[in-house]
Amino acid sequence: MESPKRYRPNVAAVVVSSKYPFQCELFIASRSDIDGAWQFPQGGIDAGETPEEALFRELEEEIGTGDVEIIAEFPEWLQYDFPQKIAQKMYPFDGQSQKYFLVRLKQEAKINLATKEPEFCDFKFVTLEEVFDFITYFKRPVYKQVLEYFKKEGYL
Repeated sequence: MESPKRYRPNVAAVVVSSKYPFQCELFIASRSDIDGAWQFPQGGIDAGETPEEALFRELEEEIGTGDVEIIAEFPEWLQYDFPQKIAQKMYPFDGQSQKYFLVRLKQEAKINLATKEPEFCDFKFVTLEEVFDFITYFKRPVYKQVLEYFKKEGYL
């Protein structure tokens, strides 16, 4: 009998620029450790932390700012499995269970990828239509579900 999969609790942020809602630009960043892998900011939830607390901490750690406001939250936790190469690095987890938030950068927010432990080497803002031209393949199904929900609800 196969053992059940283990998913790491995680938060992820769909970050829109401070121009939102007048202009809808989504923040994506290129990982430092995987060439050409673009994604939304995300990270693990520490013991005793709420998803919201983890969201602000992870944004600070990954993009150098927590100057955001939460616009919406995806109503469910979504799971994805790591590709084999990444699963080895993330042992004992087989994938991630994620809570997604839609957040807007505040006007004064300054993105700084030169954080204590940089995870990203580059970033850009793209349109909803362009996002899948960049996002790494194994995250696309979850991203599609999240973005379609926020669009259907009138946020994007």
